[in-house]
Amino acid sequence: MGPMSTSTARLLSPIWLVLIGILSVQFGAGIAKSLFDEVAPTTIVWLRLTASVVVLAAVTRPRLRGRSRADWLVVVGFGLSLGVMNWAIYQSFQRIPLGIAVTIEFVGPLTLAVLGSRRLRDLAWVGLAAVGVVLLGFDGGDVTLAGALFALLAGAAWASYILLSAQTGARWEGFDGLVVASLVAALMFTPYAATAGRGDLAQTHVLLLGCAVGLLSSVVPYSCELVALRSLKPAVFGILMSLEPAAAALAGIVVLGELLGPLQWLAMACVVLASVGATRTAPPLPAPVPD
Repeated sequence: MGPMSTSTARLLSPIWLVLIGILSVQFGAGIAKSLFDEVAPTTIVWLRLTASVVVLAAVTRPRLRGRSRADWLVVVGFGLSLGVMNWAIYQSFQRIPLGIAVTIEFVGPLTLAVLGSRRLRDLAWVGLAAVGVVLLGFDGGDVTLAGALFALLAGAAWASYILLSAQTGARWEGFDGLVVASLVAALMFTPYAATAGRGDLAQTHVLLLGCAVGLLSSVVPYSCELVALRSLKPAVFGILMSLEPAAAALAGIVVLGELLGPLQWLAMACVVLASVGATRTAPPLPAPVPD
């Protein structure tokens, strides 16, 4: 049985499960950012990944024997993309508001969706998203170049993650590949956690909140999506995922008090609409998993 019981799944529609997952990811991000004044983002990334590995491995007990070299290469690549995606977006969160960071990050999977189409008109969606990102630049104050670049790096890693998730899913059953990939990602930051982050990890509240971030940002959304995608069309899932920037903005307001201006909301609307349009017109791609 997976991380979410079938009895729980019956109580919630697939759409509600996806929405719960989206909110869980972004509120987890809000909690993570609330710690950045006392803990380095890389430490929180390590805690998040490690907590998710422990919980998912305990529940799924992945089968590792009998794997081919190709299986391992794919899952290691999957893990590296996961690690870079998490690290880069947390670096962005440290520098710019959550809603803005996720809006810029969403350009990655949006571009991937459009590239999957051979129709020239679908480039209009990329253009609309570009307008949104440019509007964020015009807003000034809350957007830094470093924050925007880290968000773009996270978006590129997210696109890579989507592609590799399809290959991993074809080679590894259930959550097995995700557990191994999460372990690979956690190992990327273990040297940092064992040295520079060692003092932070000695604080009980940091450990507890870091584990909470792991549950909210990884375990809960992965479980919700696994159940929801059994009966939800990929196109519908993609449209729902387009709400990620708005959910991030909501989490920023509620958890961190990050209020956005009218131009920033307009920019976010451009990216969300572009994502919805691309999802409706492009051929189905593997569904994206939250950062």
